[in-house]
Amino acid sequence: MAVTGRIHSLESFGTVDGPGIRFITFMQGCLMRCQYCHNRDTWDLQGGKAIEVDELMSQIISYRPFLEASGGGVTASGGEAILQADFVNALFQACKKEGLHTCLDTNGFVRKYNPIIDELLDNTDLVLLDIKQINDQKHIDLTKVSNQRTLQFAQHLQQRQQKTWIRYVVVGGFTDDIESAQALAEFIKPMANVEKVELLPYHELGKHKWEAMGEEYQLTQISPPNSATMEQIKRVFTDLGINAVY
Repeated sequence: MAVTGRIHSLESFGTVDGPGIRFITFMQGCLMRCQYCHNRDTWDLQGGKAIEVDELMSQIISYRPFLEASGGGVTASGGEAILQADFVNALFQACKKEGLHTCLDTNGFVRKYNPIIDELLDNTDLVLLDIKQINDQKHIDLTKVSNQRTLQFAQHLQQRQQKTWIRYVVVGGFTDDIESAQALAEFIKPMANVEKVELLPYHELGKHKWEAMGEEYQLTQISPPNSATMEQIKRVFTDLGINAVY
């Protein structure tokens, strides 16, 4: 039986969601409500377009020369890809049969562990785990949900020794303080599976999507962090021996 998922959009030459040039599938649906979300239109679980794995793979294969030559592959992003774990697992299985590198870009908000989650991880070469805020109350203020499931997922990846990159968006007034970065660095430090931390400067490129949907963008007064702020945050991680880049 064909496996069908709901996707928001596709990007055939992505360069920022994993190594090399990547074919990125943005899955539909998300349970976090991040104030800076640049894909606001992915939240609706029933939105997007239905697609079968075979149809998607036929598109991916056409870009194989570019993916392989750059050391790239296929990334499942979102929205939140784990909400459609069955589909992403089937997609990654098909990618592995074709010798393509697989990357799971996730916020780690796993509601219920089941065998399909670990099967998906078995077929995943690299996890990009977005930890929004290590402080739970600040995480709730920023995303409307607790961070406990995300942190538990991070520990699950550690137990599996799953190759992981941590992503941390630096947002003024939410995540640009040294205390939050220090707590996150201390949480990550014991995790030998974490290869690096990607520090992502906040931007408001998704503001127009909120406005198009008739909603107010809450962070209008927030500016992207300057290089001095990014360097300060980076130093928090590097001082603990953690590879951090931006």
